[in-house]
Amino acid sequence: MDEQQLIDAVNQVMPFGKYAGRKLIQLPEPYLVWFHGKGFPEGKLGQQLALMYEVKLNGLEDMLQPLIKG
Repeated sequence: MDEQQLIDAVNQVMPFGKYAGRKLIQLPEPYLVWFHGKGFPEGKLGQQLALMYEVKLNGLEDMLQPLIKG
């Protein structure tokens, strides 16, 4: 994974569901845990959600705050 992929994941907006419109980094951890249990969607979004799950699980979201755009 390169830096741009991480920046893209942090700034990706959730396109559907209860938290549609929020950046993935802003999703609550229980929601990501639910996805982890049910299975992440296929493709790029699923990979980004899985990454945010790992970020939240390991308490790294504060470290990524400087990457958030607007």
